[in-house]
This record gives sequence, C-alpha cells and structure tokens, in this order.
Amino acid sequence: MRIDRFLCHMGIGSRSEIKKYLKTCRVKLNGKFEKNSNTQVDIEKDEILFDDEIVIYKEFTYLMLNKPKDFISATFDTKLPTVLDLLEFPYSNMELFPVGRLDIDTTGFLILTNDGKFSYNVTNPKKKVNKKYFVTLRDEIISEQIEKLENGIYFEKEDFTIENAKVEKISEKEINLTISEGKFHQVKRMLEYVENEVVELKRVCIGNLNLDDSLKLGEYREITNSELEEIFR
Repeated sequence: MRIDRFLCHMGIGSRSEIKKYLKTCRVKLNGKFEKNSNTQVDIEKDEILFDDEIVIYKEFTYLMLNKPKDFISATFDTKLPTVLDLLEFPYSNMELFPVGRLDIDTTGFLILTNDGKFSYNVTNPKKKVNKKYFVTLRDEIISEQIEKLENGIYFEKEDFTIENAKVEKISEKEINLTISEGKFHQVKRMLEYVENEVVELKRVCIGNLNLDDSLKLGEYREITNSELEEIFR
C-alpha cells in the first residue's frame, strides 16, 4: 500500500494534505522522515509516525457515540448539524457514517463506521439485531398496553407488522422497549398506537452491547473487537 493512501485511510488528511505533510517532515517511516508519497509500506511490519505519534492501520473503524439531541443521523445536511460534526481528528477525516438512524430529538447509542457490510447486518431486520430504548411516557403505561406492544402491531398503510417487541416496566411512566426492526419513528408510532406518547427516547443497547455509561452526550469512543462480537451474540 502507498504511504499516502495509508495515511489518508487512517484519517490523517486528504491526498493533497498528505503530500504537504510528507514534504514538511511530519511523517516518519521506520525512524526516518519520508517525503515520497509513492513509497510502498508494509502495514504489518513498517512503523509509521505522524507528528511522532504511531499510526496503526485498521481496515475498519467502529465508534460508539452517545448521540445528543439536535443532531441528525446523516453524513451531510445543508441546514442542520449532523452526528459527524461531533467528531474530531482523525475520525473527522475517515468518511464514517451512522449505522441506522436516531431521530433528531432522540439520544443514546449510535454506531459510526466505514464498514458497509457491518452496517447492513446491524440494520437488516432479518438479522434480528435487537435495539433497546429507554422510554419516558406521557401517561402511566398499563398492562393492556404492554400486551398490545408485545403481541405485534400491524401498520396497514405500510403493510408492515412489528414483531418480537419486549417491554420491561421501570416505573409508571418509564419502560425499556426492545425491538428488532428500525422503521421511521417506530417507537413513537408504537406508543401512539396504544394511545400513549413518547416524551423522551434514548437508545441504550444494540444487540447485547450496552451504551457505555461513562460517555456523556456528544462523546464517543472506539468499540473493541470483543464488544463487536457482543452485538451479534
């Protein structure tokens, strides 16, 4: 792999920026300054430093973000800030994208990655990757409503049935709701169906991986390999 491609993939900068970094002695290859953008590197053996920090190659990157309100789950928007605007260097240069979406007023666990196959496997309803939400409700939830939520809801307009929902009552107006689909405004529409209303919505778990409690709103960290396995376990 060419050294400029390597550094570009790892979010150090664009191809043109990498050329400038090489010429101004900001890149070292095996202890020596490297100035040629065409130089081939062995990602398994060579040591590459940018500003004296080791750059380790990873084919894909996976971030756990605690999404705040007022950010949309998109890569670009002309009017509203996106979740990518929360990222700092080098992640801001990695061409990451959100896995699925959370509504602008929904908070919690959102994965950002550059792995398309992974994203497909998480969001495809056939893969049955559950998503758990902590829901604050307008009214007290009663047993009849819980039963309706868990027994499946058919939306005639879309010819779509929500299945396998699980409700855990936390308090009179708080529940954990687990679903495997991810339709537009699905949780809100499910509660409307049982004549209640979502006041606050936070995603707390994807698969068997919980949102890191130490992450404040807007903060993120990389997901470890063992945590990735938990998502699909």
